[in-house]
Parts: sequence; structure tokens; C-alpha cells
Amino acid sequence: MTSTVHSSRRERIPPDRRLPPQHGSRHHVSMNTPLSERLRKQLGGPRDGALLRFSLGNALLAEDDASGAVDAFRAALEFKPDYSAAWKLLAAAQLKAGDASAAQASYERGIEVAHAAGDIQAAKEMQVFLRRLRKSDPA
Repeated sequence: MTSTVHSSRRERIPPDRRLPPQHGSRHHVSMNTPLSERLRKQLGGPRDGALLRFSLGNALLAEDDASGAVDAFRAALEFKPDYSAAWKLLAAAQLKAGDASAAQASYERGIEVAHAAGDIQAAKEMQVFLRRLRKSDPA
């Protein structure tokens, strides 16, 4: 008796033989579309939350939209007030937007939050940034 062995793996299609995604399909993403725009399309959907808002803020910061980044990080913190990384980047965005006093307050709050969460590394990083900020702006 002969048995046939069937592979349960799907056959891989070489990239040059794949069909491009159709416009309007769920998976079509133009490489020219900024990341922030692609992330904004997900707002209000099932994946909306602290991580999406944080990612949007990060993308906006990279695109030199500091005020938009500030709004996105604040929204991330509305979802998750103990998000240490969001506090750190909120302060960085505020500083980039020219609001040193808001950045100082965000670093201070972020340090408190990080300590409470046991996120010692984030607390140390924010302490370094806060010290540098205070040295550059002794007022």
C-alpha cells in the first residue's frame, strides 16, 4: 500500500509573480502615504487605544509636526495615564513645539508615573532630560 504525503504548508509565490493589491482593497497601502495618515485612518476603530495614539504621536514627531504629536500623546495618556513612554515623548514634543515649561511638567509627571509603575529605566531617562532642560533654561 502506498501513502501520499501532503504538505500542509502553502506554496510560496515569488514576489515577481504576485498580483498587486487592488485599489480600494483593505490591504492596499501606498508607499507615498505618510505613516501618520495611515495611522489616522485607524482612529475610532477597533485598534484605537493608547498604542495607536502613541504610534501616531511618534510618526508626527518624526514628520516635524510637534503640535500634532503633543495632541496624539495627550490622547494616548487619556487611554492609559500610566504610559511612561508617552509621558517622555509628550515632553519631547512639547519641547520641540517651544513649550519648555509644559515639557518640564510632563517630565516631572512622567518620572512619578514611571516610578509608580516600576519602570526605573524610563524614570532615569526622563530625569536626565529634565536635568538638561533645567540647565539650559535656569528660569
